[in-house]
Amino acid sequence: MQPSDYSMQSAVDLGARKAALDREAKRQAEESSGTANPYAIDVSEQNFQQEVLERSLNTPVVLAVLQSHSDQSSQVESALDRLAIDAGGQWGLAKIDVQASPQLAQALRVQAVPTVVMVIGGQVVPGPAGPATQEQLRDWLSQVFDGLRQQGVLPQDYSGLGPDGPPPEEQQEQDPVDAEAQEAIDNGDFAAAEAIYAKALENDPKNEAARQKLAQVRLIVRVRELDAAAARQAAAENPDDVESQARVADIDMYGGKFEDAFDRMIGTVRRTREDDRDRARKHLLLLFEVLPAGDPRVAKARRALTSALF
Repeated sequence: MQPSDYSMQSAVDLGARKAALDREAKRQAEESSGTANPYAIDVSEQNFQQEVLERSLNTPVVLAVLQSHSDQSSQVESALDRLAIDAGGQWGLAKIDVQASPQLAQALRVQAVPTVVMVIGGQVVPGPAGPATQEQLRDWLSQVFDGLRQQGVLPQDYSGLGPDGPPPEEQQEQDPVDAEAQEAIDNGDFAAAEAIYAKALENDPKNEAARQKLAQVRLIVRVRELDAAAARQAAAENPDDVESQARVADIDMYGGKFEDAFDRMIGTVRRTREDDRDRARKHLLLLFEVLPAGDPRVAKARRALTSALF
């Protein structure tokens, strides 16, 4: 190799490969010794969508952004492993090593390492940044789960914590519909997952959980093959084209920018007439179903939609 052939990018790539190999060696050592956390997985650019965003449709995922050979990261990682094991699989633990996956860490706009967040239904709930003890992490998890139960996102008997935390009134197995749908999602068969939730809703039209998860699966299907940059450019060039605006709204919903998605479609309703206006309205109603019925952002957007229509 000539000096001119060497670049900083080459150094970054080599560093990332070495860090990834170190993480894999650590995981294999833990499995051999029987100390591995069965509910944790290392996440990279290749599996982030499936193991974090898609899995979060049915199970809360705690996402830990860590750094190899960092005492603070090791402390947080060990504490989360213990909490996840105590919880017995009520939530998954996804780990990102900023050295092994620097581009993913950059895309997530991580400001500090370690950083912990929760992802549920594709929505990110911020958590501790910097050093944190097991007790502090348990307290944060307890507060998040309490809030999600109050919003109706999680069942009232969901604990999310192990024996040292508040126990659930009754320990229930995973809903068989969710289990079947999650298996289909894990296999990449979103059509099957959609059919499962559609059937559950047909059998019980008042099943709001099935309605929401059906909307979430359909959203994933719509955005999986989209080129975000091209979609945004098309929407900018064609502000009155309902399909172009709907694609970007879907991308924003998938990325957790719910209010941006609602505002975009409400603006489209205001700018269009007759059939185009009705199509924009119907797409917005589909987006509302991705969130719980009582979500204040949905209520606010419904009022804005009424104003736009009349």
